[in-house]
Amino acid sequence: MVQEQTSTTVLWRPTGPEELELVRRSGWRAWPPRLPEQPIFYPVLNEEYAVKIAREWNVPHSGVGYVTRFRVESEFLRRYPVQQAGGRTILELWVPAEELDEFNAHLVGLIEVVHEFR
Repeated sequence: MVQEQTSTTVLWRPTGPEELELVRRSGWRAWPPRLPEQPIFYPVLNEEYAVKIAREWNVPHSGVGYVTRFRVESEFLRRYPVQQAGGRTILELWVPAEELDEFNAHLVGLIEVVHEFR
């Protein structure tokens, strides 16, 4: 039996407790729909940037910040150009909220928590 390997890209997402609870409820398989004031879903391309956001924004805002890691089919991600949101290592993808269900359909494996800050 021949099994086709799908090329994947590792992404990170800093998140607070409310969003993480919704991810847990999905079985660690999907990001929740965006709120009306959140027109874009922002996964980031490096762990250091995700850690910085979790520590400097999520912890003061919610008392806890998490960094998650997940994989997405690389071919699918080509539709989202890399956005440089500041310094050269501050790199994000901007996924419109209305495309999040399709984005979730291209996740490979589970979303996992790799850091927790309090």
